[in-house]
Amino acid sequence: ILARFVDYNEIYEKVKKVVGLSPIKKMSLELAKKIAGSAEYMAEKIGIPVVITIVDDGGNLVLQERMDGALLLSINISRGKAYTAVALKMNTEDLKDMTGPNGELLGINTVDNKVVTFGGGIALKIGDDVIGGLGVSGGTVEQDMKIAKAGFEKFKEVMYNGD
Repeated sequence: ILARFVDYNEIYEKVKKVVGLSPIKKMSLELAKKIAGSAEYMAEKIGIPVVITIVDDGGNLVLQERMDGALLLSINISRGKAYTAVALKMNTEDLKDMTGPNGELLGINTVDNKVVTFGGGIALKIGDDVIGGLGVSGGTVEQDMKIAKAGFEKFKEVMYNGD
């Protein structure tokens, strides 16, 4: 039985690396810390103090980090970006046109005041399943997106390489 178990685990690990399977199906504090660490590294690299927020698949706070010098308003904005990414199962940068003057989601932020409709929020997905959201605020929209994407790259690395 033990030999079969060992064989199974070896085969599973090989398939996981080839196919990209991940045994992690939910957001954990450990995973959130890794994601936030990569985002913070990028923020320091480009010299922008930000607030980084990670929520679970229900939009509940898992981790929030405010770098020294980050704007106080960024606390709520980053949380809103993370929440929005989970609530709408999409990155907030993709909402720009949808929430504009002729957009089909114009006014969505009046229905739910936690919704943020500009870049810096990323839906953390495994396949089509959203397991959490990442929100970054403190720089320009482009800077926030760059920092959030660094955190997302770490998420992908952990999910598909088991870091």
